[in-house]
Amino acid sequence: MKKALVYIENGYEAAAIDLLEVVRQVGQNCAFETCALCLGGNGTAPEGYFDRVIRVVQPSPEWHDVLSITNAIEELHERDDFDCIVILATPMGRLLAPRLAMRLRVGLVADVTDIRLQDGEALMVRPAFDGKILAGIVSTGSKPLMMSVRPGVFSYKGARDKATDKADFIPMRASPRQVELLEATKKKTFSDIRDCEVLISGGGGIIKGFDQIQPLADELRGMVSASRRAVDNQIAPRSIQVGQSGKMVSPKLYLALGIHGSMQHFEGLRDVKHIVCANTDRYAPICSQADIVVEGDALEFVNRLLARIRRGKESKG
Repeated sequence: MKKALVYIENGYEAAAIDLLEVVRQVGQNCAFETCALCLGGNGTAPEGYFDRVIRVVQPSPEWHDVLSITNAIEELHERDDFDCIVILATPMGRLLAPRLAMRLRVGLVADVTDIRLQDGEALMVRPAFDGKILAGIVSTGSKPLMMSVRPGVFSYKGARDKATDKADFIPMRASPRQVELLEATKKKTFSDIRDCEVLISGGGGIIKGFDQIQPLADELRGMVSASRRAVDNQIAPRSIQVGQSGKMVSPKLYLALGIHGSMQHFEGLRDVKHIVCANTDRYAPICSQADIVVEGDALEFVNRLLARIRRGKESKG
């Protein structure tokens, strides 16, 4: 049986568990023994999802010590000979994955957003040329197959019903830590469009009135997001961009206002339950994917919908 290793980063446990869906799609009809690698005491989250959970202990590397984590995974791979290693493409994961790939002398496919099948092989898909195109990559080199995967793209639906084997791992070649944490400042937490169930998204058709969609988002208890065109025109920040070069989102309701709907934008929509669009062009690509299409000026639609919602609230007292 083949073996797959998933690195569970502190603070990203849920997103890392979703990487099991990547392993499932890569394996196709071939069963994988799944192994979760944790640092120190965060080994409870993956229990029941993985066949094995391995905790690195004595000494356990700190979350910021990329070199020590690389050494530990390299030594574990020499022992267990993994066929596949998957790492979440967090800021720390983007430092760890290439360093580990160099150490293991294998290729790395970074920022994977999709897995497709081509002639019986797994095709790893990632954005290229600043998100303008999608590149499909097939690994033909030696194992392990290595990739880093964007958070929030895959969702694992498997049950938490495995009898997980738990074990501690003590690196024998632990090196002195070369990174010392002098000070830590907790980052201010901001709402993320990837966690929101209702997104009111503006595109090129409402650039001149983009700020008018915020009241509608407030009424619907949602968040404002944007297409790349709105971001490129400096109307919206890149942190709320939906699409191939932005963020992958899975809201229950996606309200697309003045958005054309290019392939790159559709790549950012995953498992959206309902799409409602307002556009002057009924033949815009996004209209073909919508549950409801409102043909007309998007800002006029916003204002009328907002007025209707407020009237409904007033009538209810």
